[in-house]
Amino acid sequence: MRWVGQVSAVIADTKNLLLQAEISIAIDGLQHPGRADSFQKIMITLYKALGEAELIAPADAKGSFVPVGNTFDAFSAVSKILGSARHDVLLVDPYLDDSVLVDFGGCAPEGVPVRLLTDEATVKPSLAPAVARWKVQYPSRPVEVRLSPARTLHDRAIFIDNAIAWTVTQSLKDLAKRSPAELVRVDDTASLKISAYDALWHAAQLCP
Repeated sequence: MRWVGQVSAVIADTKNLLLQAEISIAIDGLQHPGRADSFQKIMITLYKALGEAELIAPADAKGSFVPVGNTFDAFSAVSKILGSARHDVLLVDPYLDDSVLVDFGGCAPEGVPVRLLTDEATVKPSLAPAVARWKVQYPSRPVEVRLSPARTLHDRAIFIDNAIAWTVTQSLKDLAKRSPAELVRVDDTASLKISAYDALWHAAQLCP
């Protein structure tokens, strides 16, 4: 019943009278023997609303496809994501190097902690000294690095405020340099990914 109430509120917020009528009829049908058909009608109406929302959503909420060589577009896409953070950023990439700070270190709002989770087997040697110098020069931009056990990281991902998840098809240091790249906002499995990588973060070793 709580879910039905949430559905009704979402459709009402679209201000689309046709969708509101469809959802009202479908919800009423849940009280009758053909409730399975009514549930399908509810889902169809929700997907219609999603389609409308996607058409008017800002580009940084829908994700980005970056053609090969468009490295500035790649920087712009990542910087918009990091700039939306208010409390926390977690970057996951098994191949991090100093470029993560050179290119993106200043993109998160000042005062928002940036956590870097990388793989102890594939992290680049330039990362640790870069982080040490960063901490000295930018104390108001906290950065922490942790190393996951060898070969335990495979995905590249960005997590914002422990609530929003993005997958990245390439390592940040190589984004769109040699092949097209894509940043995709995760919806259906976002909470699972956030929980899984938060556990990996807490189990990882603090980088010296």
